[in-house]
Amino acid sequence: MSTHRDVSAFKAYDIRGIFPEQVNASFMDALARAFTTKFRPKSIVIGYDARMSSETLAAALTEGFRDSGVDVLDLGLCGTEMVYFATGTYKTDGGVMITASHNPKEYNGCKIVARDVVPVGSANGLLDIKKMVAENGPFQHSCSGNPDQRGNYTRLDVTKEFLDWMTGQLRTSIDKELRIVLNAGNGAAGPTLQALAGMLPCRCDLLYENPDGNFPNGVPNPLLPECREDTTRAVLKNSADLGVAFDGDFDRCFFFDEKGRFIEGYYIVGLLARQILKKHPGAKIIHDPRLTWNTIETIRDMGGVPVESKTGHVFIKELMRLEKAEYGGEMSAHHYFRSFWYCDTGILPFLLILELLSSSGRKLSELVDEAIRRFPVTGEQNFTITAPPAQVLRAVESQYEGKGTVTHRDGLSISFDDWRFNLRASNTEPLLRLNVEARNDAGLLQNKRDEIVALISKFT
Repeated sequence: MSTHRDVSAFKAYDIRGIFPEQVNASFMDALARAFTTKFRPKSIVIGYDARMSSETLAAALTEGFRDSGVDVLDLGLCGTEMVYFATGTYKTDGGVMITASHNPKEYNGCKIVARDVVPVGSANGLLDIKKMVAENGPFQHSCSGNPDQRGNYTRLDVTKEFLDWMTGQLRTSIDKELRIVLNAGNGAAGPTLQALAGMLPCRCDLLYENPDGNFPNGVPNPLLPECREDTTRAVLKNSADLGVAFDGDFDRCFFFDEKGRFIEGYYIVGLLARQILKKHPGAKIIHDPRLTWNTIETIRDMGGVPVESKTGHVFIKELMRLEKAEYGGEMSAHHYFRSFWYCDTGILPFLLILELLSSSGRKLSELVDEAIRRFPVTGEQNFTITAPPAQVLRAVESQYEGKGTVTHRDGLSISFDDWRFNLRASNTEPLLRLNVEARNDAGLLQNKRDEIVALISKFT
């Protein structure tokens, strides 16, 4: 009999909703049973972030899996990439990270992977799981009432193993004279960053390293300008060479140069592509369609092959596997590596940029200033609209019909000789997102941005 459980927390790629109204212990128990019914796992990895509700939800998820006969490896408080690491290293049949990433503190949810760390999204099982959770079944296997058939439970700390693997990816010694600010944002990153700082020869100054689900210093989301100020101040106060801020589940990191200036993720993609192509000449590199010119030019200059993907981790991971690409980068600070099961990580990009600073002897500002000058960008702007997204995209496209090169790989992209833009509906929120870039002309960039904003504003 249907219970009509609220499943509005299910999104295209993950689960994210408000605790306890949308995501609670009963929800997590049903989720475990539904995953077991769909994928028939023998073992599963579970980890959770620093949110106040995360440990409670992890306990319910654990019991749901064990009652279904599944062995659980519990990582405890950790990062999403540590769930990926343990799932791949221990060859389990899946992994679940309990997190709402950068969302406000009242949210929680899950990121789910299957065997071989393949993400579970709407196209490969998440909709089936959603249906079973909504209807509370039918679940095909349960050991309730028979303790002998319950899954085993193992508490596992993979921090050292994980960090040994991460630092093992470096080929250049880290300059011990470098001074780094690492802002954990009171999220899950603190303990891992403390352990990593102890392994690095350079000086690391930690900021907000104590996990606190109340987020007393603001939600750990450095994409928000108001969440960048503390890192900037710490870089300037400590005369640091680099600032790095992590989001709540630390699968993303954000960079600040020695002047305390926030560096757009777009330019970091170019630097990381360069680092990867030094180690893997001729490799394929995946990029998203929002901002492209600097990335494509950098990859081609280094002898690599740029390949464009739709925005979103499911699409990029799938295309990376298909193309056997060494690296994939999004301007939103998601960085994916073939060596890391094609998954995104926040720790490895930090280490690779640290390696670049050490090997080049240059400041981060010196490494990005030319790209910023040659390919200025507006930064992503979000719009809440009253009309269907397709209608707005058609209206904008009609204004530029016959004037530029149009593609629809992800929303609407139009390229002209000296500027281009991408306008797309968000995969995770009811928003339209706009990105504009230009060639060597910040004034043109702003004029064209204003021009498109005026078009969009008719629908807001």
